[in-house]
Amino acid sequence: MPIPSALVTRFFQLLVNRQFSEAERELERLKQKMQKTEWNRGYFRALYGMFLSRKANGDSYALFSKMDFKDKTALNSYRREFQEHVKNKLHGEFDRGFFSAWADCIRVLSRITIPDNVAAPTSNNTAFQEQKTDEDQATIESFLEERTD
Repeated sequence: MPIPSALVTRFFQLLVNRQFSEAERELERLKQKMQKTEWNRGYFRALYGMFLSRKANGDSYALFSKMDFKDKTALNSYRREFQEHVKNKLHGEFDRGFFSAWADCIRVLSRITIPDNVAAPTSNNTAFQEQKTDEDQATIESFLEERTD
């Protein structure tokens, strides 16, 4: 039984939109529907890795952290590279399944509409910088002034 493409597409959409609870449920459904083959094991490991990488969102080496989902040229370049790995007979079944999952992910990302708030890679320090520039933020000086008054 082949992997249901509707479930995979839904998983990628949930992942990009950072809906992790639903994405995890879809991942579990996919796992239950997959046959126990080496190719499927590689495919599932890639999906699970994407899930963990997107959820953590802090690994500077992870592809999801660097990827601009609206840059169709870069996405197509990634997809071509992954497809070359899928076709390479030097790779084992596990590896071809793994790269196939990434090629499918990039295919879906290049076709769906991505909201602006998830399109570009984000810096890990943006939340800290926003707090740092907030004028309502308490400072040690204001704390000491209040204690001396």
